[in-house]
Amino acid sequence: MAMTFSKLWQEIQGCTHCEALLPLPPRPVLQASAESRILIAAQAPGIRAHHSTTPFDDPSGDRLRAWLGVSRATFYTPTNFALVPMGFCYPGQGKTGDLPPRPECAPLWREPLLEQLQNVSLTLVIGQYAQAWHLPNSGKSVTERVQRWREFWPEILPLPHPSGRNNRWLKRHPWFEQEVVPTLQERIKTLLSAESHQ
Repeated sequence: MAMTFSKLWQEIQGCTHCEALLPLPPRPVLQASAESRILIAAQAPGIRAHHSTTPFDDPSGDRLRAWLGVSRATFYTPTNFALVPMGFCYPGQGKTGDLPPRPECAPLWREPLLEQLQNVSLTLVIGQYAQAWHLPNSGKSVTERVQRWREFWPEILPLPHPSGRNNRWLKRHPWFEQEVVPTLQERIKTLLSAESHQ
């Protein structure tokens, strides 16, 4: 018998599968509802999200919400947005930033969770690990995939990470904020408006 969304969610929140491999106690950080309309697939929670248990509760989140054209209240409404990273727990610090998402998480929890999200009309795919999962064989780099965004639109949109580390990338690729962001905002507005009128 298929697991219900609430039962699956409960099991995810109690997961200790990678406990011995994590720098801090397991603390899955994600947001979803069986009614979510938009899926945001990112990498893994950072240290700040680990402590606050709120995904994208940082300057990266502020920029992402600006790209989407939504308020914090709208963003943190699970029926609007499912925030489901490749790894659900903070993976630890590497030499140049956070370590990659733990690979155990996606097959163990992500696949069954995504199967429960039957109302998703748009998937936003942030960063190389999420793009490799959602858009396999679609390019060798984040830049290449984002440049080819029209090939995946309107069901999927590859995005650069909204981190301040990407300020230089955004300056080098002004077309992203000039062309992609307004198109994205219009689609978000349409999807959320349709939800509010149901």
